[in-house]
Amino acid sequence: MRRLQLTDAEQTEIVELVDRFLDAGHDWEPLNAAEAATLAAPRLPLRLREFLAGARSGESDITVVSGVPLDPELAATPTGWEAAAKSGAGRREEIALLLCGAAMGDPFGWESQQEGRIVHDICPAPGMESSLTSASSEKTLSLHTEDVFHPCRADYVALLCLRNPDGVGTTMASVDAVELPPEVRVALAEPGFRFFPDDSHSAPVPGEEPSEHPNEKVLFGPEQAPYLRFDVDFMTATGPEAAAAMDAADELLRTSGGRVVLRPGDLVFIDNYKVVHGRDPFTPRYDGADRWLKRVNLLRDVRRLYAESRVRSRLVPA
Repeated sequence: MRRLQLTDAEQTEIVELVDRFLDAGHDWEPLNAAEAATLAAPRLPLRLREFLAGARSGESDITVVSGVPLDPELAATPTGWEAAAKSGAGRREEIALLLCGAAMGDPFGWESQQEGRIVHDICPAPGMESSLTSASSEKTLSLHTEDVFHPCRADYVALLCLRNPDGVGTTMASVDAVELPPEVRVALAEPGFRFFPDDSHSAPVPGEEPSEHPNEKVLFGPEQAPYLRFDVDFMTATGPEAAAAMDAADELLRTSGGRVVLRPGDLVFIDNYKVVHGRDPFTPRYDGADRWLKRVNLLRDVRRLYAESRVRSRLVPA
């Protein structure tokens, strides 16, 4: 894990950059905002840009930047992402996240998720307490690869903490830290698994038809330092050996992982090819002070969106 604490001077630079962004009117249209953030990212503090460049080139599994400035008059935590979208709550924080995220990759969104928004709100919603989505609260979110079903899933998932008064933990496990038995590793590296869209996606989504769910690998890439795709809630095994390996991997990931308690102003970049992440359960109060994060998905190469012809109608690239 790599960490950086922003100085007071660096925080001031970011505040001024957000102000200029707002004054230019970039924040009202998602695609324009993402493009403008990419153009403005080189004006972020030099030490921050160097730190993020090092994290990207070194394939850091978890990268944390602390001290991202938040609005002193931060709005109350919305009761679900729809409420946040209608009110524009946390707009300054969205811009700060986009600017920092654009220094790591290309922001993008899904037409089938949060109505195509580029920046998502992660906050509890009434009636969703036990769902398998980020709007849940009282149910543990299992360790998972973000959008595990899709070939153009994010390289990085960036989460900016606005509030976390109860110290709710974000759980994480890196493929590099898991000691997989040889027989499990072999089975996970065979195309014996199918992956499906999670419940945060509205229909239709790419890959929804059964015929579009090919057999895939859990471990892929370099044999000695493989990448990982895993989501026990939204994957199936195609045979008994694959099923046994999936169960073993789930147990090993859960027992070898750790947790990070994000504080207001903490921005974490999770390498979505090396790390699975989840969330501890908590009891929401719906009093305006519940846990609230902003999230953006990032690609190292936005051309991957266009190389997949079936992706074009479902993804909203920056």
